[in-house]
Amino acid sequence: MSNLKEIKRKIKSVHNTQKTTNAMKLVSTAKLRKAEEAAKQSKIFAQKIDEVLSEIAFKINQYEGLDNKLPFFRKKEKVEKVDIIFITADKGLCGGFNIKTIKAVNEMLDEYKAKKIKVRLRAIGKTGIEYFNFQNIEILEKYLDTSSSPDYEKACKIIKSVVEDFIQGLSDKVVIIHNGYKNMISQELCINELLPVAAIASKEEQESSSLLDLEPESEEILNDLLNTYFEYNMYFALVDSLAAEHSARMQAMDNATNNAKARVKELNLAYNKARQESITTELIEIISGVESMK
Repeated sequence: MSNLKEIKRKIKSVHNTQKTTNAMKLVSTAKLRKAEEAAKQSKIFAQKIDEVLSEIAFKINQYEGLDNKLPFFRKKEKVEKVDIIFITADKGLCGGFNIKTIKAVNEMLDEYKAKKIKVRLRAIGKTGIEYFNFQNIEILEKYLDTSSSPDYEKACKIIKSVVEDFIQGLSDKVVIIHNGYKNMISQELCINELLPVAAIASKEEQESSSLLDLEPESEEILNDLLNTYFEYNMYFALVDSLAAEHSARMQAMDNATNNAKARVKELNLAYNKARQESITTELIEIISGVESMK
């Protein structure tokens, strides 16, 4: 009888867990729809501004010495200092969402360490901060409650210090790493080399850039465009990461709900089997008692 009570207690506990994970799945699904729409809209603008800046970088490279006047387009032959901005979740229960990002950062750290290149980390999100703190790896800047509720102002604040350090020569290269949204059931790792601004690579793209021309008076416009490019790339990375996080959490909670259902089914079978054995034992005892009285 005590065994039956224990199984019933387990069934109730797992069933309650199933209700909780299912509720969390529904919440994540609702949040995902909103975050997905924001990420898709932001992606279009981010891609277009990337194309424009790449085209400008290509034109600047055609003029000898012009890149020296424009530090954001100047690519050093020998990189000595790199800033890595990486985004992880502030909250848990999202499966292996953070693992890809942390793994990519570790691989990049090892790669640059082998080349004797100094790396400075700027961490966004509680999970990444806690991981690297535990590993005793220094983090230059830490941002909490940002990846879970991104907005344009927060993105501007983060990227401002990064750009200032690049201008002052404290870094030669800036990389943004985050786990981005691909679709409802999958995410993809995104590594974006933000600075220096890369030029168009392919011949087809170079030919298509012939409509663009640079004027000496356009420096002010270019500066405004560059600020928008930096800020929006940072903002898009935050929004894209949030959509991917909700997608991963929805998947994780769906898997947990299905596992709980399977576990309840197993426990019900075990309960029925134990109950049958108990009834059979009681019947045998009754029959044996009656036989002994004859």
